Amino acid sequence: MDERFNRWLLPPLLALLFLLIVYQYVSPACPGAACPRRPPASVPAARREEHPAERDEEEEAAAAAVPRLEPKFPFARGELCRRVRFDMRGRDVIVFLHIQKTGGTTFGRHLVRNIRLEQPCYCRAGQKKCACHRPGGDKDTWLFSRFSTGWSCGLHADWTELTSCVPAAMERRGCAGNRTLRNFYYITMLRDPVSRYLSEWKHVQRGATWKTSLHMCDGRSPTPDELPTCYEGDDWSGVSLQEFMDCSYNLANNRQVRMLADLSLVGCYNLTFMNETERNVILLQSAKNNLKNMAFFGLTEFQRKTQYLFERTFNLKFISPFTQFNVTRASNVDIGADVRRRIEELNFLDVQLYDYAKDLFLQRFQYSKQEEHQLNRLKRREERRLLREQRAHQWPREEAAEVAVTEDYNSQVARW
Repeated sequence: MDERFNRWLLPPLLALLFLLIVYQYVSPACPGAACPRRPPASVPAARREEHPAERDEEEEAAAAAVPRLEPKFPFARGELCRRVRFDMRGRDVIVFLHIQKTGGTTFGRHLVRNIRLEQPCYCRAGQKKCACHRPGGDKDTWLFSRFSTGWSCGLHADWTELTSCVPAAMERRGCAGNRTLRNFYYITMLRDPVSRYLSEWKHVQRGATWKTSLHMCDGRSPTPDELPTCYEGDDWSGVSLQEFMDCSYNLANNRQVRMLADLSLVGCYNLTFMNETERNVILLQSAKNNLKNMAFFGLTEFQRKTQYLFERTFNLKFISPFTQFNVTRASNVDIGADVRRRIEELNFLDVQLYDYAKDLFLQRFQYSKQEEHQLNRLKRREERRLLREQRAHQWPREEAAEVAVTEDYNSQVARW
């Protein structure tokens, strides 16, 4: 009986192993992990299950529920599939680039308080910073952010500052010999430019300045002539929206592009380094490239999708779901069409970047959903195939058992 059962079990196991090997080699890889082939928008009739009656109707309905997106920008499969083999026990580090008024404070708190971890971050009551140590007693940190390491590279450090500062800052915090082993995974949050601009204006109106930011670039901070201030005194409290818009060197203008671009390419804050048109083209393209190549970015306007993509990218799960706040200080500001157009003109680079980022973000979400549904269908199909084979092998054994019982009964009757 055992030999017969083993002979029945061996073929499907070998077939399953063969499928896994083929799947691993046929599917190209994306950065950090293997990605399956591009999921189809729908399964052609010729390739559907052999037994339509056994098809999982809920699964099909869920796949059909994924909205079709008409892409504006062409992205390669490797740019849509974002998976990183994040080694929290090793030397991998998530670096959070926090852009002002993009919901970064809320997302930063999620990172230190809301992720299901083997060793959760230790957050002491009354203190903003938490200790996010690696599992196993290592005092090294896996997270570089405002709520874990503080503003170690300066207040709201941008991409130019972080990429030149983070390796040395992590070396000072940990073991010097491990510097070359670290992998840095940059992440950020973006927001609709008009909403973000209005939110920053309201924040500055209440007294915020961020004047302690270093703005380091090519080894130095900008001079007062390169980066003048828009106000006299300690802050810009009570500033009107018109005054806020009238300051031509207000860093709120196109802040997201400036903070994501490599400023070294345009001479940092020296506006005489090249003409304005050329500078804007280079800044926008640099910001797009850096954003696309980051391990992850989220959008304030899509909290649940942001949570889903982060969990898929890093294979980490949040304890409680993200909340979408549709009522904010910016949403309470009533502006006319002329003011909106003026804000969009002041932030024309951010408008283009956000349009690009939103399209990439939604394409990644759609890709991940279709990939998830496809893998679930393949898994269920294989489970059903194995179940059918198991039933097919069980029936002959049951028939043989019935024959044996009948023969035994007949022999007893003959003997009687």
